[in-house]
Amino acid sequence: MSITRRKAVQGTAGAGLYAALVAIGMIRPGTAQAQAAAQIVTRAAFEAKGIADTLKALGAAGATEAADIVIVSPDIAENGAVVPVGVNSKIANSDMVALLVDKNPTALAGAYQFTDGGVAEVNMRVKMGQSSDVVAVVRADGKYYMAKKEIKVTLGGCGG
Repeated sequence: MSITRRKAVQGTAGAGLYAALVAIGMIRPGTAQAQAAAQIVTRAAFEAKGIADTLKALGAAGATEAADIVIVSPDIAENGAVVPVGVNSKIANSDMVALLVDKNPTALAGAYQFTDGGVAEVNMRVKMGQSSDVVAVVRADGKYYMAKKEIKVTLGGCGG
């Protein structure tokens, strides 16, 4: 592997900027925000099969449907390998959003945690093998809410 002069200068500049930010106290080395999300979403949730089992693993088995959760996605996805899906929650104090795809081998496609005052809005691309319901789960003030939308896939993304 050959390293060009430009890459070496870019790497050095990036390391220098990181060191400067640490020195003035803007960032602290070794802190990771993702550690807090692991407390809410367990490994069992990512390994659960089906919506009901995943909701149970998330602790959201009794989630109520809410009109304040909007799933933004196309009604028909031309390619199941990259389906854009967004979740917007207008519920006050939303601190967690999870996206589930019913007919995927593992239903949980992603889970995100927000800090105090964060806007609960997530955009991602998911892989869908076939037409399926997509479920958004939101936690706010310790209660779980959900919304559901059907997305039709014309070309499968999971080996189809």
